Amino acid sequence: MSSIIIAFPKIEDAKRIRILLERYGFETAALCTTASKVLSNVHQMDSGLVICSYRLPDMHYSQLANYLPEYFEMLLLTVPSELDNCPNDIMSLTYPVKPGDLAGTVEMMLAQLDRRLKKRKKPPKKRTEQEQNYINNAKWVLMERNHMTEQEAFRYIQKSSMDSGTNMVETAQMILMLIYDS
Repeated sequence: MSSIIIAFPKIEDAKRIRILLERYGFETAALCTTASKVLSNVHQMDSGLVICSYRLPDMHYSQLANYLPEYFEMLLLTVPSELDNCPNDIMSLTYPVKPGDLAGTVEMMLAQLDRRLKKRKKPPKKRTEQEQNYINNAKWVLMERNHMTEQEAFRYIQKSSMDSGTNMVETAQMILMLIYDS
């Protein structure tokens, strides 16, 4: 679940945004008045959304955006005159902000962030020694019988695995069964 951090130079403004978001069912993880406080909070969380003003006492929003970790997005609330300077990769809304627009934008951004997090690749499962032996034996047999290099044999097992939709261990087992059964 992604967290929401609200950052405004005046804490009263941050509280108003929090109250508005709570009416739409969103929980806020932190209210901040400086970018350094935002960064301190961000590094304690996995992912989230920073809703901020274009100017904080210690940093401009563009600098803060550069310091945010990969799985944090920024929603900038700004005056129309500052909108032209806003980069395309930062979502923004202009004052006066309509409550429904803010809630809809927050919902959309959190949904996109959650989809990105789900797509985040998990490290592949480590093979057991027995599974690695199947692959090594299949490579050795292919190298001996078909005069392949080790790299060619590995690539053959890998490609056969992808073509058949099986994992490399199963493909190596099939190669060994076919060769030893013939």
